Amino acid sequence: MPPSAPAASPEILPARPPATQGSGRLGRIDAAVHVGFAVLMVASVVRYVMRHSPHDNLLVLGLAAAACALYAVIAVLAQRRRPWAVWMFVLVAAWALLVISAPSFAWCSFALFFLCRTAFTGAVAYIAAGATAAATAVGLFRLSDATDLAMLLGPLAVGVLLTLIYDRIEHDAAEQRRLHAEVSLAQGQLAASERRAGTIAERERVSREIHDTVTQGLASSLLLLEAANRAWPGPGSRQDLRQASELLRRNLSDTRSLVHELASPGLDASPLPDALRQAASQYVPDARLMVTGEPRPVPAEVRHALLRVVQSAAANIKLHAAAAHTTVTLGFLPDAVTLDIYDDGAGFDPAAAAPPSDAGGYGLRAMRQRVEQLGGAFSVESTPGEGTIVAAQLPVRGEE
Repeated sequence: MPPSAPAASPEILPARPPATQGSGRLGRIDAAVHVGFAVLMVASVVRYVMRHSPHDNLLVLGLAAAACALYAVIAVLAQRRRPWAVWMFVLVAAWALLVISAPSFAWCSFALFFLCRTAFTGAVAYIAAGATAAATAVGLFRLSDATDLAMLLGPLAVGVLLTLIYDRIEHDAAEQRRLHAEVSLAQGQLAASERRAGTIAERERVSREIHDTVTQGLASSLLLLEAANRAWPGPGSRQDLRQASELLRRNLSDTRSLVHELASPGLDASPLPDALRQAASQYVPDARLMVTGEPRPVPAEVRHALLRVVQSAAANIKLHAAAAHTTVTLGFLPDAVTLDIYDDGAGFDPAAAAPPSDAGGYGLRAMRQRVEQLGGAFSVESTPGEGTIVAAQLPVRGEE
């Protein structure tokens, strides 16, 4: 059929099965094309035999048999992924002779058109399809004794129309493949980004867990052991040793829990006020606990964050504050839970706090990250010589 827009250079695909290679240029229509060709060929043969004498049938039926044989060869080679484009040239030539000699076979041109577009790309595809359309037009024009111009122009117009439709379908299919590739690439990049973000978040979470359990416990135990060493063999040294031993046991338990599930054993099963009291008493034995509002269960992640904030704040009080009194206040609001840890110790300037380093400084940052990741608010109020208040408020859904 006539070319509508020849490509820059001709290209012959040596072994592309009909309408299946190239990611399904027209979908899997190869079977439909083969069946259509067979049905139309049988109908055309019957029609021709019934309208012509046996003497006229010999040449036409020979050409028809040759065309059928070539078509079968092409179908088999395509199925086996063998080169078959050269055979397609022979089929187009034989078909042109057949349809010019016997226009009854013109209907089979549709199947041959799609086969041409499947076999070739570029200008060669347009030339092969155009030759099929031109041969069909000449055969039908001869059938009308060269008097019906519609018989000449009709096949050419249909060829142009089918070419435009086929090109549009190919363009849409290529665009769809391009978009699919872009989406796949974006999904891969997003997955990689999420994995990186998840790794960073997990490292920060484990860092906070280690700081709030292992690091704080070891630091407090070290202070007690140093105090016992200075007071040895006085009576106070034994008390310091007992406290250091107890802290180390708890620290070992927390370490084992961190390895397995990053949870504090013995705290999750108890009511939240009792768990907070126990967490604070690990570092400040005489810490007081006050509860306001009606106690109720809170989500596990909120409970865990409150426990870690109390542990970290109590460890800081023991290490740095030298406080005489420490009070932990737990408040239950309709849609939130609040926590305040007050001490009357040395205090400090929050704006002048040292940044995190190998020597420490992770406590306040870890507490703030825990609270803010759950949508809460965290604040520290302190003045040198006037004590410190660490405050946190975490939202709690009504159904919880």
